[in-house]
Amino acid sequence: MGSVRTRYAPSPTGYLHVGGAWSAFFGWLFARHHGGAFILRIEDTDRSRSTQAYEAAILEDFRWLGLRWDEGPDVGGPVGPYRQTERAPLYARYAQELVARGAAYPCYCTPQELDAERKAAEAARRPHRYSGRCRALTDAQRAAFEAEGRRPSLRVRVAEGAEPIVIDDLIRGRVVFDPEHLDDYIIVRSDGTPLYNFANVVDDHLMGITHVIRGSEHLSNTPKQFVMYRALGWEPPAVAHHPTILGADRKKLSKRHGDTALRDYRDQGFLPEAMLNFFALMAWHPEAEREVYSIDELIRGFRIEDVGAASPIFDLEKLTWLNGVYMRRLLEADPDRVVELCEGILRRAGLPVAEDAAGRRYLRGVIDVVGERLKVGRDIVVYGDFFFRDVVFDTGAVAQYLKPQAAPLLAAYADALAALGPFERGGIERALREVCARAGVDARALVHPARVALTGKTAGPGLFELIEVLGRERAVARLRRGAAMAAGEGVEGP
Repeated sequence: MGSVRTRYAPSPTGYLHVGGAWSAFFGWLFARHHGGAFILRIEDTDRSRSTQAYEAAILEDFRWLGLRWDEGPDVGGPVGPYRQTERAPLYARYAQELVARGAAYPCYCTPQELDAERKAAEAARRPHRYSGRCRALTDAQRAAFEAEGRRPSLRVRVAEGAEPIVIDDLIRGRVVFDPEHLDDYIIVRSDGTPLYNFANVVDDHLMGITHVIRGSEHLSNTPKQFVMYRALGWEPPAVAHHPTILGADRKKLSKRHGDTALRDYRDQGFLPEAMLNFFALMAWHPEAEREVYSIDELIRGFRIEDVGAASPIFDLEKLTWLNGVYMRRLLEADPDRVVELCEGILRRAGLPVAEDAAGRRYLRGVIDVVGERLKVGRDIVVYGDFFFRDVVFDTGAVAQYLKPQAAPLLAAYADALAALGPFERGGIERALREVCARAGVDARALVHPARVALTGKTAGPGLFELIEVLGRERAVARLRRGAAMAAGEGVEGP
């Protein structure tokens, strides 16, 4: 195989969503496997919706994910520019060439006339195809239309009686399109802006793209693009159309669904290496009995022919599990990165984290106590919010465990912790058992009320470990407040 060049060409009309990132990943993986180049191109011809802010966000999300590009709008390259709005002269040049060769022609039809054609086709219950009324206009007819103030669009001239368009898709195999369903489609609007199936072909050819890897929703565009390659006299690239990711409701994921933006997962504390590993397992599974792979292993083992054609379900439970695997590995290899991740999550949740060394040590202690519950960064809030703010009590937990009989036990335990020597978990546990022994009760009679008094919840990290991290002063204060609540005394909410 020669020098491989793949590309991803997002439209900056919104944030990068999971489906787009997944598609880009396969193109990137294919290029890296073959030692080729991955190009990032910005398709920003939709001027009403494209913004620089969205473009910057897309680049930022790709950097976070770890998909580096070899050429693009920010790094340049030999076949730029890499934004479509900066490539207008190129589109104009090839549009003029098509007209000069008779492969395209100006169309003066108004929107009203085209709408009438469409309605007539619907009434006759036949597929709508452009009638071709402007195919053979004389110079005089064109001049008359222009005198009326009509500005022409450009249409490609689809050859009549053409043979079927055959596409040897690297994932789906041979796909045959009957040309009778193609009409003379518009390639340049009346305002001079190019349409997708024209600009895309020009860009891919001039950028030397050898393999176009994209979602199956683009399969219907392929025959139009192959017509354009023929019209321009160019050889089309190889194509591979991977399936579309489905949500749990078996409907297509879309960037219109706020919860599918890639940055939403980043903000929740998912790790990029876990996300890439998860991407690989959707529609491609390198080994039947294995789930966890390094990125180097994925690059070495990738074969585009092994990607399945069936649409995978975006399994959030599996992604969360996989992220937990990577989180535990990261705690051993680079704990500071986990601390930084959790710190960002806590700050976005409005929970204060001291910025000094002591604050980071405290956060690391919390992370250790939360332990394997920390599968995703946001779990630091779910399971450890009480370490960073006053207790928010679950009313059911209070009713179940902060009963009058628990009041003297909580008070005695608070006194015992206040008088404890070194404040470490072994002594913290012994103090609880001694309080229960003196009262003649099972340890559970105090463990559950103490947990509620300290955390507001009935479940969570180990009791003695969390007390050690909370520290003597806060633990004693919370136990005494819990004792007062259990005794029915008026207590200000924590």
